[in-house]
Amino acid sequence: MGILYGSSMSAFIVLVVILGGLAAAATGRSVATTWRPLPILFWFIFLLTLAIRFLSFALFEEPLLSIQYLVVDYAILIGIALASYRMTRTTQMVTQYSWLYQKVGPFGWTLKPGQKDNY
Repeated sequence: MGILYGSSMSAFIVLVVILGGLAAAATGRSVATTWRPLPILFWFIFLLTLAIRFLSFALFEEPLLSIQYLVVDYAILIGIALASYRMTRTTQMVTQYSWLYQKVGPFGWTLKPGQKDNY
C-alpha cells in the first residue's frame, strides 16, 4: 500500500489516471461546452470520484470511503477536469467572440489590441 493507492500502482494508474482521467476530461469539456458555471464541475467530479472509489473497492478490495484515497483521487480528477474545462472555454471564447478576443495559450485569452472591455 502506498500513499496514493490502496492495492497496486498499476491498478491506480489504469483505474484513476486513465479511465477516471478520460471521464474527467469529458466531463470538463461537456460542462464548458454547455456554458455551465464552474461549481457544477466540482460536483460532477465529486460524483465521478465516488464511482471510481466504488470500482476500486469492488475490483481491488480497497477501502470504500477512505478519506485519504478519496482526496487523492478527487485532486487528480479535478486537475484533469479543470484543464479540459479551461482549454474548451478558451476555444469557445476566441471562436465565439473572434472580433474581441485572441488566444494567449492553451488556457487563456486576452482582448485584441484596440478593443475595450465594457465590463
